[in-house]
Amino acid sequence: MSRPAPPVPLSPQEGWLSDGRQVLRFRPTRWERQVQRLEITTGELLPDQEIPLLKSRRELSRAEALKLWAEKRKAGWRPCSPQW
Repeated sequence: MSRPAPPVPLSPQEGWLSDGRQVLRFRPTRWERQVQRLEITTGELLPDQEIPLLKSRRELSRAEALKLWAEKRKAGWRPCSPQW
């Protein structure tokens, strides 16, 4: 029996996802009534490094970020603790 996914927070919060090889950090950058944006940072886990190698950074609307989060979760990515 699967548990329902936790609700998406209405207030800005940082979130992390990993597939065991890559890490995504979702960080709110602008949170106003009309405009809500998040910075998405991608890192790659390397066996000989403590901290993931940062690969890219981009900014998305809240709707785009929620869509990306849902796609990654559906593909098997799991929430993880902060990696940097």
